[in-house]
Amino acid sequence: MTAKGRDELTLCFSPEEIEARVSILAQELNSKLANERVVAVCVLRGAVLFFADLVRKLSIPNLVFDFCTLSSYGDKDVSSGEVSVRTWLSQDISDAHVLIVEDIVDTGRSMQTFLARLALCPQKGITLCALLDKSESRVCAVPIDYACFQVKAGFYVGYGLDFAQRYRHLPGIYTLHQNWVAGLFFS
Repeated sequence: MTAKGRDELTLCFSPEEIEARVSILAQELNSKLANERVVAVCVLRGAVLFFADLVRKLSIPNLVFDFCTLSSYGDKDVSSGEVSVRTWLSQDISDAHVLIVEDIVDTGRSMQTFLARLALCPQKGITLCALLDKSESRVCAVPIDYACFQVKAGFYVGYGLDFAQRYRHLPGIYTLHQNWVAGLFFS
């Protein structure tokens, strides 16, 4: 797919593939968490579409939503290594199982920071769901309970994932070619 000019995107996962995998994940979570009070936490902004599709498929009776904002990329295509927790939870999680819904676990730094802070709060348990697991880039051990897709090196956009706030709206998941990323800064 070519959006305009030098924007080169290659489809990795179609909307149909994503929908099928999210449905399977929801069935697994419905079984695991059926009798729990669950606080489903959307890690903003990248996970918002994944979160919306997932929670609509959950049949957990005692489910509430919450949101947090973590940042380590800014407008770059690589992590800065510095993690900022910009927005923390507003729900009481002391008697709840926390279901974290994340777009991508790459280096693991952001999720390690979030999980360490979450561990300081009383809660019944934590389940981490990632849309994409890029384990070959991991520099921090992060326990991912569910991953929709395992991915290799590359920069991914679409279905909530962005590059400098662009491409979130695309219904599939694409690889943004590195020759374009370099061209953005040097042309």
